[in-house]
Amino acid sequence: MHSPAAGRRGQDGRHHVDHPKHAAAAGRPGGIVAVLAVAGVVAALMQTLVVPLIGELPELLHTSAANASWAVTATLLAGAVAVPSTGRLADLHGKRRMLLACTVPLIAGSVLCAVAGSLTPMIVGRGLQGMGMGIVPLGISAMRDLLPPERLGSSIALMSSSLGIGGALGLPLAAAVAENASWRVLFWGAAGLSVLIAALIWWMVPAVPRQAAGRFDVPGAVGLGAGLVCLLLGVSKGADWGWTSGTTLGLLGAAVAVLLVWGWWELRTGDPLVDLRVTAGRQVGLTNAASVLVGFAMYAQSLIVIQLLQLPKATGYGLGQSMLAAGMWMAPAGLMMMAVSPLGARLSQARGPKVTLCAGSLVIALGYGMSIGLLGSTWGVLALTCVINAGVGLAYGAMPALIMSAVPLSETGAANSFNTVMRSVGTSVSAAVVGVVLAQLTTDLGGHALPSENGFHAGMLIAGAGALAGALVTLGLPGGKARRAAAGGDVKAEAPART
Repeated sequence: MHSPAAGRRGQDGRHHVDHPKHAAAAGRPGGIVAVLAVAGVVAALMQTLVVPLIGELPELLHTSAANASWAVTATLLAGAVAVPSTGRLADLHGKRRMLLACTVPLIAGSVLCAVAGSLTPMIVGRGLQGMGMGIVPLGISAMRDLLPPERLGSSIALMSSSLGIGGALGLPLAAAVAENASWRVLFWGAAGLSVLIAALIWWMVPAVPRQAAGRFDVPGAVGLGAGLVCLLLGVSKGADWGWTSGTTLGLLGAAVAVLLVWGWWELRTGDPLVDLRVTAGRQVGLTNAASVLVGFAMYAQSLIVIQLLQLPKATGYGLGQSMLAAGMWMAPAGLMMMAVSPLGARLSQARGPKVTLCAGSLVIALGYGMSIGLLGSTWGVLALTCVINAGVGLAYGAMPALIMSAVPLSETGAANSFNTVMRSVGTSVSAAVVGVVLAQLTTDLGGHALPSENGFHAGMLIAGAGALAGALVTLGLPGGKARRAAAGGDVKAEAPART
């Protein structure tokens, strides 16, 4: 166990701990990167694990379709609540310790889902699985502490791409298991993978002295969690409850009120969960805004393409694929994120992550533009999703470099985790917008209302506009410090002095 190194008091008035990078990491950076990237993929797998089961869950759990949908919503909400807190706890108590802590709910939630025979344990288990999503931002923050400068940029880009890789592989993998074995095998397999990554983290990832001292902001964690739950619940369930219903409007109004009070508290407490003075700064603030827009654009194609692939050919535009085949057609797009991560790292080193984020957003927009002529065939869909996900890989790899070059070492866990939440907000809004578009633009087939071809095209063009908006936001970002950080330097900005 390492004792904290000698500390200093920064310009922000908070205590920071100075330390050299852990000597043990120097001999095995490749192993550390591999373990953290695999851990990120496993955590991301949990997001798409139940998608092939959605249609069967009501019967399996003896409940209604509306209630069964909570098996998906619970994971989103639990992740939004837990991720910011785990990031700050990692700054205070060590990133390796919190990485291991994140595997505990992954294991427990997977086991609980595997033995569930009714709705309640399934929802609780899925919520526990969502709490493990903190692995990705924590892994990115740990890399800054553990890796040599020359490995940092490419490793961060690979870790960021693990979200897309896990999501893309999860769908065909889960569909294959669900078609050929008991659905419970999915969750036992998830539990086994979670135990494996816990062992690998324990064995391969060294501990470093904690980066910050102070108290954990319990009121801030409760306030942010409550505000995010109200916001994401209102957005994700608005289509089911009605956008003008009292429940939806009440939740969205409560989200605004709670988050305003939370912001007031964070600006006045000595040890905030999220340092809003840094978060509202030009570089971090604009990066988070771009993250919302890129998250919006990224998720739209996942929602649209999976439906288009599975619609019957009798519609005239559906591609008539099974769930397993549809997942296989979508899998290469997720792997594309991993393929472009080294290219993104080199671009960030040469031109700065601002350029990489802007380029990624423009590539996403290009992919959506290609949808005008390519939605009519499986090969066309494969091509445009690969282009979109290549852009996502570039953009996601640049975001942590921009964030970490603008915050003190003592806040990298919290700042990266908050950025992850911003991406989740974007995906939730995307699901709501795409859902409304596809519900409004329908066609009739055998007495059933199905999304129309115009609905799919409209959803793709809206997502492309979101990507273009993300590119415009990046134009306001500074470039110099972030460029050196992406190249492996230890550039960091102190937060402004508190008053």
